[in-house]
Amino acid sequence: MPNLFEPLTIRSITLRNRIGVAPMCQYSYMDGYSNDWQLTHLGARAAGGAGLIISEATAVEARGRITPHDVGIWDEAHIEPLRRVTDFIKAQGAVPGIQIAHAGRKANTQRPWDGGKPVTAAQPDFWPVVGPSPIPFSEGYQTPHELSLDEIRIVQQAFKAGAQRAAEAGFEWLEIHAAHGYLIHNFLSPLSNQRADAYGGSFENRIRFLIETIKQIQLVWPEHLPITVRISATEWVEGGWTVTDSVELARELINAGVDLVDCSSGGNIPKAQMPLGPGYQVPLSEAVRVTGMRTATVGLITEPEHADEIIRNGRADLVLLGREMLRDPHWALRAAQTLKQPVPVPNPYLRAY
Repeated sequence: MPNLFEPLTIRSITLRNRIGVAPMCQYSYMDGYSNDWQLTHLGARAAGGAGLIISEATAVEARGRITPHDVGIWDEAHIEPLRRVTDFIKAQGAVPGIQIAHAGRKANTQRPWDGGKPVTAAQPDFWPVVGPSPIPFSEGYQTPHELSLDEIRIVQQAFKAGAQRAAEAGFEWLEIHAAHGYLIHNFLSPLSNQRADAYGGSFENRIRFLIETIKQIQLVWPEHLPITVRISATEWVEGGWTVTDSVELARELINAGVDLVDCSSGGNIPKAQMPLGPGYQVPLSEAVRVTGMRTATVGLITEPEHADEIIRNGRADLVLLGREMLRDPHWALRAAQTLKQPVPVPNPYLRAY
């Protein structure tokens, strides 16, 4: 079995190790434009030795932002600022990835440090939210407008256009956000999707939006670059999306040409009880990986030895770190020292090692 510092090759892309920076929203932008904060945030972690740097949820429509301060890719003008970021990441020897997203019924909220509550109609940054069914996420949230069939096509075209812009901006790894209670997850779950047409009801119908969106993206995303999907592999509630559903979805995604599934969980039901603890989502990755699909795992993985064990025992192909990377941008360098592997130190930092 490989170890944490063995390269991983998917299509034409080779990661120098199996450490990735998970997409983490920064809520620090105006009108969707990338800026110096994103360059510094992601660039520091590329210099810090990670193999893959995944940009935060990047909205394919303005109305698909979680907050008014999200980064976006719904306009051609967003490309050039993002290219600054991808150029720097590549120069540090890492691979720039992007998570393209639509927040669905969880869109249009305040930033966490501003309270995190839904924006109200009386506030200047208000916009109506959408979803597969008119079911609000929680008390105080908007009731989403139910997308018509024509409106579904419009959103799918927005994902397609966003993927094309991402390639033009220099990203080399695409992640489609189908987790955490956002729009694609809303379609997957029977708890948020109660449609009576071809996009609701049966498992086959509920995954249709995702599968069709992937097919549209494949028309414009370079064939030699990876396409991946982040899912909530379980909702942790009775009657919701299950691990069994995720395993079956993984089989469908293999057939659809997807290269890897990023296995997270939860986010669609506000009161779900999640069994939080170190590596609590690793078993979800293991379950999905049985299908032959490559997987990434994420969630409360903080120690190098733990991350290495996950890879060595074939529990995932890639380990993504979130909050731990916020605390320590050079986690990968420290992990290499701990595990007695070659340390990918940038030349200007050699004197410290």
